Amino acid sequence: VAHYAASTMKVAVMAAAYRLADAGRLDLDAKIPVHDEFESRSGSGRFRNDRDYDNDQQPWERLGEAASLLWLIRRMIVKSSNLATNLVLEQVWARDSDAVAGVWRDAGAKASVTDRGIEDYAAERAGLTNLVTASDLASLIAAIRGSRLAGAAACAEMLDVMLAQEVHDDIVNGLPAGTRVAHKNGWIKGIHHSAALIMPDDAPEFVLVTCVTAPLDEVEGRALLARVAAAAWSDRHAVAAG
Repeated sequence: VAHYAASTMKVAVMAAAYRLADAGRLDLDAKIPVHDEFESRSGSGRFRNDRDYDNDQQPWERLGEAASLLWLIRRMIVKSSNLATNLVLEQVWARDSDAVAGVWRDAGAKASVTDRGIEDYAAERAGLTNLVTASDLASLIAAIRGSRLAGAAACAEMLDVMLAQEVHDDIVNGLPAGTRVAHKNGWIKGIHHSAALIMPDDAPEFVLVTCVTAPLDEVEGRALLARVAAAAWSDRHAVAAG
């Protein structure tokens, strides 16, 4: 089932950036200007990000200055910065307009698309959207873990970024304290998603993706994801055994 992607699409954006870097087409150490105005994918002008809508204020504090792409990628994942996402997307699409679509395709995704940046409402009105399925997100996480989207070092670095996730108020609450989990969540009104690689000490690692589109408030949505994570954890040995 296709869901609006919310911030889970940021994993595909990260993978696209690392793939371009591996191909020598993007320098992740390069510092780029931090700005909040972008070209709409609709081709009908420009749009701006809303600072109050962003979950991370650190990129905004560098507005008018410069930041490395590596730092922006990290803020995009660990704190889900919308501004950092659009800055990374701008650099990725400038080099290859098909880069993010290629990540989804090569991960084996069937229905997921990343057609526009965050808050590009003109593109949304033009029919461009960001969609995911739970299956496609699972394929994406597994492809990164299996070093199938970039070199082994690049994929290991992507997992390290996801392991540093700072938003822990959904699936992590359903797992034992200290469990290693590389994940990215996404949430807006009526949307509660999480895509994770869970790494138990006493069982093989496994991918868990939960996508929820339902009239739940933030507290209810987070609690539901935590319950799914707890149930998956209790079955971790059976999951590993197939």
